[in-house]
Amino acid sequence: MPPMELLGRSFLQAAGSASTAAHRGGRERGLCFASLGGRPSRRTVRSKAPVGALAERVVLTSAPAERVARPEAHPQSVAARAVVTVRRKRKVEVKEQVAEQMDAYADRVGRSVLLELISTETDPRKGDPKKSNKSGLVGWFEKRDVKAELVVYTAEFTVDAAFGEPGAVTVLNRHQREFFIESILVEGFPSGPAHFTCNSWVQPSRIDPAPRVFFTNKPYLPSQTPPGLRDVRRRELKELRGSGTGVRKTTDRAYDYDVYNDLGNPDKGAGFERPVLGGDKLPYPRRMRTARPSTVTDEGAESRVEYPEPIYVSRDEEFEEGKNEMLSEGAIKALLHNFMPLLVSSVSPDSRDFAGFHDVDNLFKEGLRLKQALHDQLFQKIPFVRKIQENSEGLLRYDTPDIIKKDKFAWLRDDEFARQALAGINPVNIERLQVFPPVSKLDPAVYGPPESAITEEHIIGNLDGMSVQQALEENKLYMLDYHDIFMPFLDRINSLDGRKAYGTRTLFFLTAGGTLKPIAIELCLPPMTDDCKRAKRVFTPPADATSIWLWQLAKAHVCSNDAGVHQLINHWLRTHACMEPFIIAAHRQMSAMHPIFKLLKPHMRYTLKINALARQILINGDGVIESGFTPGRYCMEMSSFAYDNLWRLDQEGLPADLIRRGMAVEDASQPHGLRLLIEDYPYATDGLLLWSAIARWCQAYVAAYYPSDEAVQDDYELQSWYTEAVQVGHPDKCDAPWWPRLTTAGDLASLLTTLVWLCSAQHAALNFGQYPLGGYIPNRPPLMRRLVPAEGDPEYEHLVADPHRFYLSALPSLTQTTTFMTVIDTLSTHSADEQYLGERSNEEWTADPAALAAAQEFAAEVRRAEEEIERRNADPARRNRCGAGVLPYELMAPSSGPGITCRGVPNSVTI
Repeated sequence: MPPMELLGRSFLQAAGSASTAAHRGGRERGLCFASLGGRPSRRTVRSKAPVGALAERVVLTSAPAERVARPEAHPQSVAARAVVTVRRKRKVEVKEQVAEQMDAYADRVGRSVLLELISTETDPRKGDPKKSNKSGLVGWFEKRDVKAELVVYTAEFTVDAAFGEPGAVTVLNRHQREFFIESILVEGFPSGPAHFTCNSWVQPSRIDPAPRVFFTNKPYLPSQTPPGLRDVRRRELKELRGSGTGVRKTTDRAYDYDVYNDLGNPDKGAGFERPVLGGDKLPYPRRMRTARPSTVTDEGAESRVEYPEPIYVSRDEEFEEGKNEMLSEGAIKALLHNFMPLLVSSVSPDSRDFAGFHDVDNLFKEGLRLKQALHDQLFQKIPFVRKIQENSEGLLRYDTPDIIKKDKFAWLRDDEFARQALAGINPVNIERLQVFPPVSKLDPAVYGPPESAITEEHIIGNLDGMSVQQALEENKLYMLDYHDIFMPFLDRINSLDGRKAYGTRTLFFLTAGGTLKPIAIELCLPPMTDDCKRAKRVFTPPADATSIWLWQLAKAHVCSNDAGVHQLINHWLRTHACMEPFIIAAHRQMSAMHPIFKLLKPHMRYTLKINALARQILINGDGVIESGFTPGRYCMEMSSFAYDNLWRLDQEGLPADLIRRGMAVEDASQPHGLRLLIEDYPYATDGLLLWSAIARWCQAYVAAYYPSDEAVQDDYELQSWYTEAVQVGHPDKCDAPWWPRLTTAGDLASLLTTLVWLCSAQHAALNFGQYPLGGYIPNRPPLMRRLVPAEGDPEYEHLVADPHRFYLSALPSLTQTTTFMTVIDTLSTHSADEQYLGERSNEEWTADPAALAAAQEFAAEVRRAEEEIERRNADPARRNRCGAGVLPYELMAPSSGPGITCRGVPNSVTI
């Protein structure tokens, strides 16, 4: 399937089917800690007051909640009531409506939903947990026509006065269809109301005959689990681990691991084969197991499920309704954006390249306009084209990327090229130059002399009178080094049709004003012979017309390298793929009652689903990534190379990463314990604000549950989670000596800080600027189609004769450009149900007042960080984020509205 079909046809076709399989777990009415007005919530503290009436008010309908006369309690018994909030879909197809009515009538004749309460105490005679009678939900038939999104039902219980406190509720769905429980509130017990935050689908008993278990919102370490809940806790975790056999069904809840053996489709031919990622040959983290049958031609390859057919993730990991609505809206734009370029290029081959920069600009001004002759020809051949052109003018236009809103020509300037290394889409590769000339770590027997060809003569004139040694000692030289990551793949990449690449090195000088300026670019190819002059070419800031264009082409190749490393390694590998094993292990090894699971839960939302979709349409063979980036079919092999040689969890935290790259040194006198060597480094300065807030939150939270290091060591669920994530989720690197230890409370807080950082702020900084900063392709081409010509080459004459046209012909084609823009448009979009750093969708996520108070302080610190970021963006002394034509740096600003905003830090990897 052509890549442009992928986000058009596939998302559009999936709008119905995906929405029927998804739920809306994030409540629009949900409270964030930022809205609690400075006071910790006390709603979950024990209370004698009945709260049933309060719970009834969440029914968004004029129909009154069912009132059932409670049975008169015996003096030695307790009359209790469960208030169950069920979320219905906002958009229901006719077939579903019929099924709902059938369930309502079945409920009336006894096929009801049954609830059972489980006490925290055991029966001293039997040793089993105390349980209530099973009670059916009341009101399902009466409320069958209610159109509200949230509907409340009730169940009544009479239990012995010695029942104790309810610690779990089981739900048996005897209807024919699944339904979504948002929450359960149990009232009437002397201990006060018990809250159960469910946010889960309950399958019918014909699919899953075992009742679903939901635990109270009171957190318990394994050793502190009340006697009545111990066996229930163990059984629930066993259920989530699954049997490890059989093909997964969409209704399953099991979490397990597998290698990346489903990216290719060898049954379609040799061109669609892709190597397995994971194992000694190509190390890689593990992904969610689906266990589909193998392909016909290769037993080691799992058969593919092509989008929009659903790919397995545990049922509660599916997108919610709001998320699917966002993707559906994007699908309509994608369909139109991709259809017109395909049409133009198929009918008029000479329109495949941009004739001038005005053609690029017109994508934002008018959309893709057709030449009159071609216009008339298409009207004659394809009549519906006129209707598309007339009725979709707004959708055919692309939104103007932020990068050209303030200064249309900023991207041409060297200072902007350098600024984006500090405040662009990929601000995590810039490093301080510590050895001159730069040296490769690759085998010199294969790749030639390791030293760079950049000499002192190349750069001495741009060092403001310093010697190279002086500039090194005063921390004035910085570098983007993509030599070693690209070099092993260049021969194969350059043999692909329409793909040309180098291994690049770029040197920058830190000016007195705190900005960087590029002073040399090295373009490297594998040497064909000894002393091969074309293997290493050095370009310096231009002094004449021809060298200006050569310099621009060299910068474009650097940007192409940067785009590939950003997408394949920093974005996909480090924040998506490497986090997946920690999420799978958390569900398998830590109970929903575990306090650490409660902390991590909002930071795991949607990630398994978005990663599964990525295997279908983004990182798969011939998918968007292969189609849009220079490495082509070798993209994922390059990602594996980076995982094997570069990825280390102990260096993924922000301070460790800054020190590793030489961008900071430890300094206890500084607010964050670090001194940045480039003071105005927007990614780092803003990132440290959020990193510190996350660190203090994790430290306070861990301290509330682990009074000693021994408590951490004795927590077998916690230890099993981390051990499994490393040993089973990252088995190809599990023996590395650098894995962080988990033996002290400090170790735990540090590990959690790193994981939360990667899932929230780090991902946001790398993702949500993709269209605003990368949507103007000349600024940041994701692939290049020509090498830089040298004197004597036939192409050199073409460059001299028409440099403007030659430059554009080296960038992506029209269809490549529009496809790429369409994809990053979707990837840069916040959905309306996004949950941002410091927010929780439900204020009853825990019953622990100390945890709520710590979370409230975390939210307040996140708000203060946002205010500080706003002040920094208005400070003219910060020239990398403020000035004429300079974009503010808002990718670390925590809050955002829906859409493409170039800001906002969601709790988790959601897109």
